[in-house]
Amino acid sequence: MTRAAPSLRLPLPDPDATASLGRWLADRLGAGDVLLLQGPIGAGKTHLARALIQHRLAADGRMEDVPSPTFTLVQVYDTAAGEIWHADLYRLTHPQEVVELGLDEAFSTALCLIEWPDRLGSLTPPQALTLTLAADGEGRSATLTGPADRLARLGAPPQP
Repeated sequence: MTRAAPSLRLPLPDPDATASLGRWLADRLGAGDVLLLQGPIGAGKTHLARALIQHRLAADGRMEDVPSPTFTLVQVYDTAAGEIWHADLYRLTHPQEVVELGLDEAFSTALCLIEWPDRLGSLTPPQALTLTLAADGEGRSATLTGPADRLARLGAPPQP
């Protein structure tokens, strides 16, 4: 019998709640953490990643544009707390392309935010947290799953 992975579920009634979740995660994740962002196009994956990255940059007294990595595939941000790699793997056709981007090495040295993580295949880090965004009535919901010890380290999530 397979045991379900531990999870936290949060309602996200509006884009501000999604951004708030991103900022909350920014204060709790660091080098070696991998956050897999799942959900259909338009679910808010990039919005959440942008809020997380901008929160980290603001902590350094910096404001930068944080574009979607849809065309560049990977955007890297240097912060006092370490590098953040934001990747959009939608256009990848084979997991080997992940190695060519250097993502497999970044998994142990940087905070990695991965959109379309299904493209990782067997390269998916076992310690990764998965944040699934889905439509929920007029808003969205977020479900965070992963190893129990990693979820416990995050503490109680923000309430919208």
